[in-house]
Amino acid sequence: MTTLSDRFFQRPLAHRGYHDASAGVLENSRTAFDAAVEAGYGIELDVQLSKDGHAMVFHDYELSRLTNGRGAIRTRTRDELVDIPLKGMDETIPTLPDILALVDGRTPLLIELKDQDGAMGPDVGPLETSVAKALLEYSGPVAVMSFNPYSIAELAKASPQTPRGLVSCSYPAEHWPLLNEKTRDRLRAIPDYDKVGACFISHRYDDLQNPRVAELKAKGAHINCWTVRSVEAEAEARLIADMITFEGYAAKTPVD
Repeated sequence: MTTLSDRFFQRPLAHRGYHDASAGVLENSRTAFDAAVEAGYGIELDVQLSKDGHAMVFHDYELSRLTNGRGAIRTRTRDELVDIPLKGMDETIPTLPDILALVDGRTPLLIELKDQDGAMGPDVGPLETSVAKALLEYSGPVAVMSFNPYSIAELAKASPQTPRGLVSCSYPAEHWPLLNEKTRDRLRAIPDYDKVGACFISHRYDDLQNPRVAELKAKGAHINCWTVRSVEAEAEARLIADMITFEGYAAKTPVD
């Protein structure tokens, strides 16, 4: 089983980088990642798949919230996407290799693979292959996670040396309209932890009292949580979580 670098437990993880839209710094931007490094934080980021099979650092499935483009990110090639500016910024959508080169091991990177199946099923592979290829020469502290256990199982085949985990929550129906009740019930129980060779979960911060979280922690799983948005919530989350993913405030670091 792979293990997380100790550096993951030394710095809070800035959710999609240390971003601040009010200051013109959008999530998953180079500026947000540089700001996280400068502030002493680790970085959590998202990857989506381009039409031609490249891992792009972008959260949404659709372009319009963060760019002036329209349509699904999967309908554009890498070369098209890297020419699309982020709203209000003098930079464009980055590729994963771009960000790996930018960070260059200076801080831990937690990479979330967005579900490409659409229903947390087995229609995966190209994104995991692209991520594994990008990580092949990367020597900094890094880990990969996804809500979709099939994605992490595929990543385990493509990059067995990379620490991996599952993103989890209570899966309320109103927040997961594309998933049927059977799928939500199954994922809620985090049944695939051992099967995919995970060494951590990243669980929603307001559901950390879930007995399954305690069970996994007792068996040696590391617990990250998402997404903490206040000092008070951070203090409560740290009673259970080994790591936190945060945004919207300045989380404390060991040098504070």
